[in-house]
Amino acid sequence: MERALLFLHLLGAVGMGFYIVLPFIISKASKLAGAGQEGLAAGVLSANRIVQYFLVLQLITGGYLMSKYDLSVAWMIIVVLLFLGIAALGGIISKPLKLVISSIKEGKDASSHFGKAKVLSYIILILYVAVIYFMYYSF
Repeated sequence: MERALLFLHLLGAVGMGFYIVLPFIISKASKLAGAGQEGLAAGVLSANRIVQYFLVLQLITGGYLMSKYDLSVAWMIIVVLLFLGIAALGGIISKPLKLVISSIKEGKDASSHFGKAKVLSYIILILYVAVIYFMYYSF
């Protein structure tokens, strides 16, 4: 059972790997025309929704695995806070992406919304790398 949950946890981590490439995908939006930006935003929004399910998988399997190992309380707090930060910002990034889609449909400029999404995606990337670091170097 523990090995199966560890496999699911690893699968969830791989699914969250989308957050590694997200800033680079959003950065390319300025080179696209209006319809291309709308399509990019819609695709990123859909992919982000899928990654949110991987986050739930991580929460469930990670919580179980933390209960099975003798880990320090400080490490558990750090990892949970980093995880919650990723989950929160992953949800928050949906709003600027939805605003990009609606702005382009209305014929307005969407660059400010892409800018917000880009900043949020870089913060998520930093948090995700920090989680990977703490998973590898647990104390």
